[in-house]
Amino acid sequence: MSSIISQRYLMARGASAFLNYLHLDVVITGLVLAFVFLGGLASDIDIFRTARSALPNSTQAGEVPTRPLGAEQFGQNLTPTLRAALAQVVQRYRVSAEALLPVFEAVQTVGRERNLDPLLLIAVIAIESRFNPFSQSPMGAQGLMQIIPRYHYDKVPMTAGEQPFLDPITNVQIGAQILQEAIRRHGGLVAGLQYYGGATDDDEQTYANKVLAEKLRLEQASRRRDGSTA
Repeated sequence: MSSIISQRYLMARGASAFLNYLHLDVVITGLVLAFVFLGGLASDIDIFRTARSALPNSTQAGEVPTRPLGAEQFGQNLTPTLRAALAQVVQRYRVSAEALLPVFEAVQTVGRERNLDPLLLIAVIAIESRFNPFSQSPMGAQGLMQIIPRYHYDKVPMTAGEQPFLDPITNVQIGAQILQEAIRRHGGLVAGLQYYGGATDDDEQTYANKVLAEKLRLEQASRRRDGSTA
C-alpha cells in the first residue's frame, strides 16, 4: 500500500514539475514573442520615419509646412497687374500657374496689338470657359474664348495647327480680334460684350455685367498686391 502511495506521490510530483516547466516555457515564449514584436514594431516605426523624412514636402514635428509653388514664382515677363491677376486666377479657379502662364503672355501681347485691356480678355475667358482650353458648348463654341469655328475660319492664322480653336494661344488671338471688332461695330464696350456673348437682345446686359464684374475682381487683386508690396 505504501509503495502504491509513494508511486502516486512521485507521479504527482513529476506532473507538477512538468506543468511548472510548461508554465515557465510559455512565459518565456511569450516574452520572446513580445520582444520580437516590439522590436519589429520599433523597426517599422524607424523605417516609416526615415521614409517620411525623405519626402520632399514632409512635415516633421515643430517644422513649418513647405509652401507650394504659386503664381508669384512665375510670370516674370508679365506686367505687375497681370502677375497679380495670374495669382488671383490660380487661387479662384484652381488652375496650374504653369499651364496659365502662356495664356497670360498671349493675352498681354494681343492686348497691346488690339488696344484691348488684357484684364478684359482674362475676364472673358473666365466667364466663357473658366480657363478650360478644351471646353465646348452645345452650340459648338470651342476653347478658352468659346469661338464658333464655322463663323470665324477667316481669322485663323496661316501658321495655326489642325485644331486652331482648341489651341489656347490661337484661340486667344482669334477671340481678341472678334471682341475688338464687336466693340467697334456696336459702338462701345458693353454693347460689344453683349454681341460677343450672343445676347444682344438682353436689356439687362447680363453677360457684359458678368465680364465687367470679373474684370473688377482682377483689378482689385492687383491693387491689393500693390498695396502689400508698397
